[in-house]
Amino acid sequence: MYDLIEERDFFGKKIGGRNPFFLISGPCVMENKELLDRVCGEMKAICDDLGIVYIFKSSFDKANRSSINSYRGPGLEEGRKLLDFIKNKYNVPVLTDIHETIQVEPLKETVDIFQIPAFLSRQTDLIAKAAETGKWVNVKKGQFMAPDDTRHIKTKIQESGSEKYMVTERGASFGYGNLVFDLRGIPMMHKHGIPIVFDATHSAQLPGAAGNITGGLREFIPHMVRGAVSVGVEGLFMEVHPDPEKALSDATTQFPLAKVKNLLTQLLELDRLVKTKFLED
Repeated sequence: MYDLIEERDFFGKKIGGRNPFFLISGPCVMENKELLDRVCGEMKAICDDLGIVYIFKSSFDKANRSSINSYRGPGLEEGRKLLDFIKNKYNVPVLTDIHETIQVEPLKETVDIFQIPAFLSRQTDLIAKAAETGKWVNVKKGQFMAPDDTRHIKTKIQESGSEKYMVTERGASFGYGNLVFDLRGIPMMHKHGIPIVFDATHSAQLPGAAGNITGGLREFIPHMVRGAVSVGVEGLFMEVHPDPEKALSDATTQFPLAKVKNLLTQLLELDRLVKTKFLED
């Protein structure tokens, strides 16, 4: 069992090995340009101050909403323009979800990391199409998927001609309407040499618990993310919002923007301690 994976290049820095975690963060869905601008500006300043590699994330279409009436986002074309704006203004890599193969081509000149949603983590054509662009591909591990089965994701990306792969842990289904984060999954996936990201937002969800929307327990995010860092992850994923209760998506699990720096400061100390003293090559 491997605690640490081989380090590799990542947007001019190194990830893996004993390098500190990177952060994927932004508002869940693209509500408006002003929100994206504010969140990216504040998050980049925080990450620059703490020395964290920062990737901006927001979705142009939340195609897997619980209700057909829920806000999904501005759509692909407007979403691409917003990502271009953020990328050019702040000089940061950008990540967004894709749901269909036809979305890859229009986004490949803008997007630095294509994200495959958890419900689509077995969709071979979608994963392969994203990998063929030569961009990084982040696949959310399905709530139904065993950690060892993520090796098939790695193989699909490699056989599509790329070594730029990562898998995000976002909890496993535990009965109906509940998710549980199993820390054992991180070293299990590291065994296959896969860079692992921990999703602090969606691991706190309670699917269907709020009727026609997904509920969640935001108060447990700090506990779970500290647990993930304690077993050695390459990256963290955290959706943030200035006023989570008013967010148009994932209002119960987005983390308050004002509390991010304090939590990240704690996590960096823990990450440094764990990777220096307790994990093995």
